[in-house]
Amino acid sequence: MQQVMVSRAGVAPALADALAERGYAHLTPVQQAVLDPGLGARDLLVSAQTGSGKTVAYGLAMARTLLGDAATFGRPEAPLALVVAPTRELALQVSRELGWLYEPAGVAIALSVGGMDPRAERRALERGAHLVVGTPGRLRDHIDRGNLDVTRLRVVVLDEADEMLDLGFRDDLEFILGAAPPERRTLLFSATVPKGIAKLAQRFQRDAARVVTQAEREQHVDIDYRAYPVAPSDRESAIYNLLRYHDAASALVFCATRAAVAHMTARFVNRGFSVVALSGELSQSERTQALQAMRDGRARVCVATDVAARGIDLPTLELVVHADLPNNPETLLHRSGRTGRAGRKGTSALIVPQRARRRAERLLAAAGIQATWSAPPSPAEILARDDERILHDPALAEPVAAEERDLVTALLAQHGPERVASAFVRSLRSGMAAPEELIDVSRPEIVRPPREAFGPSVWFTLSVGRRQNAEPRWLLPLISSAGGLARGDVGAIRMEQNVTHVEIAADRADAFLAALGPDRTLQDGIRVAPSNGPPAARPARRGSDARRPAEANDSAKDHRSRGQAAQDRGRQPRSRSR
Repeated sequence: MQQVMVSRAGVAPALADALAERGYAHLTPVQQAVLDPGLGARDLLVSAQTGSGKTVAYGLAMARTLLGDAATFGRPEAPLALVVAPTRELALQVSRELGWLYEPAGVAIALSVGGMDPRAERRALERGAHLVVGTPGRLRDHIDRGNLDVTRLRVVVLDEADEMLDLGFRDDLEFILGAAPPERRTLLFSATVPKGIAKLAQRFQRDAARVVTQAEREQHVDIDYRAYPVAPSDRESAIYNLLRYHDAASALVFCATRAAVAHMTARFVNRGFSVVALSGELSQSERTQALQAMRDGRARVCVATDVAARGIDLPTLELVVHADLPNNPETLLHRSGRTGRAGRKGTSALIVPQRARRRAERLLAAAGIQATWSAPPSPAEILARDDERILHDPALAEPVAAEERDLVTALLAQHGPERVASAFVRSLRSGMAAPEELIDVSRPEIVRPPREAFGPSVWFTLSVGRRQNAEPRWLLPLISSAGGLARGDVGAIRMEQNVTHVEIAADRADAFLAALGPDRTLQDGIRVAPSNGPPAARPARRGSDARRPAEANDSAKDHRSRGQAAQDRGRQPRSRSR
């Protein structure tokens, strides 16, 4: 087989041989970026998503520092490089990747991770290693006990640094970096660079170069982002329909809590899916078994929490489902980045309860993602997809084997092609559970005509606002009923934190006040008073009027205290008839 060689420019000779042996036709953008001659031996702060080839990238970046002009390492003694990863699974993966990359250079790698026998790790460190790969807590423990000698380190790599901070490893990272020689190189790889990462880099890196590839600046084009609005009661059914529709080789469903993981796993098992769960309550052995079941195909759906899924690598992952919306854009990108890797296509699906649509839209906008909004797959769409899969079933492309020919001929002669095909279809469909009917939450877009000018008006202030759970939809009938007003007599309703401003037609204002009576109150102790309207409706003030904002604040405080007093008396505005 002819080997395809990547360009050797900037690549240590031993590593170039390893890349050629692996059939690398070209380097990924992040791998090319860290080999830029202009970077020299500087520290690096690199933005790199999961699946971008970052392990090989920092392997290439630190080679010159570790090997110099030598083709191979010398005798392993105290480690020359330390790679810190957030989870055991990622550390194992990094060890494997650096193992083949540095194999021609005669590397000795020691692994130091939680869940392994620390005595065996200590013996491996005593034998000597060129590279040590580990998790923060276990590495700190070995340094504390004197098992890990960091005095000769030339390079320290923090892999997925943002995840390590999210998992609470800041103190361990600072301890490890503080113990390493100050003249070492520090390579910091992170999918995102929040303030915590920036502060860590500023404190522990020297003259660091910021590396952001064009591929990282752009939305991950291999991920198809989709958002599905659903009725709250249909969340699980919508996820079930998605899994049925995609029939992915492997899918990852994210939940917010361990209880949600356990509940959803049980429901999907009852519906015939091969499912495993990942949550914080699992032992390391159970976690390893679950991931292995996903990798070898015995399970096709993994239900997990964010923390439990940190650092896992599922090469065939095709579908990520956000059963609960992520809390921030970084988490959305972390979850979604586990699919669509190494040139493969993937889908990231957000399940959006009706009331959470605006939140989902803000989340997507903050992440710089353009998602396709649509209804979840319907039963008709799923059944049509089933038929398409039957038509392209791999078994139909196989030639008739010699030992099968007589039976095939007899089947066709006795039953005819139509009945044989019908039996084949029924056999395949018997293993497909029926899809779920979902509530249709789609609403046609309402195009409202431009609002006509309301005309002369008077503003009134109500002593409730957003903090008291007030809403225009129940304030409007309350105002109209108490004040004897028609719908057209009420104009704009402008809400603030503790007060609400209401616009009343000028020719109805006196009658409105008269209908309220001397106390000028609505139901639930809501007080009404004439005002200048919301800030946007007030004329600019000059001179002595500049003091009025403070007076308005005092008035708002007074309204708030009265509104709170009403609630303390058991009067909840939101619970009233609307």
